[in-house]
Amino acid sequence: MRVVGLLRGVNLGRRRLRMADLRAVVDSLGCTDVETYLQSGNVVFTPPDGAGDELGAEISAALEAAVGLSSAVQLRTGEEMADIVEANPYQREDPTKVVVTFCPTPPAPPDLDLSSFAPEGLTVHGREVYLDLPHGQGRSPLLAALAKGSPDDGVATSRNWRTVLALAEMTG
Repeated sequence: MRVVGLLRGVNLGRRRLRMADLRAVVDSLGCTDVETYLQSGNVVFTPPDGAGDELGAEISAALEAAVGLSSAVQLRTGEEMADIVEANPYQREDPTKVVVTFCPTPPAPPDLDLSSFAPEGLTVHGREVYLDLPHGQGRSPLLAALAKGSPDDGVATSRNWRTVLALAEMTG
């Protein structure tokens, strides 16, 4: 069973992490077939036998000990990634216009009148939030409202649809 580790806030501003260091840390925890994707904190691996739900926290703690970077780690199995792909309610020709936010627990729907943000859209499904951003993330009124409306928990992390598809394929 392959697993995706999604690190929050990596290689943004001064929060730098070499992917070779990330691979080494995950490998040091007994994981095998460790690969990274892009430079933004995506790691795919096979966990050791008996690894449990605490593996994300173990990766986070090992990263902090090894390189001094504190980053929450969301884990999704290959099966969960396939379900995430299947559940996508938004089909865009440009995969950078759909964003998935990975949360540790199912989030509450936002307290917003979503119709006022059309043509942008938001759908909560399980632990993921799907965002349809036809004009991109940079000037999205919906993203701006979401940032203002809820405190940042420091745990959830987002990826565009192109990255989600690539990671799902890597978990095969």
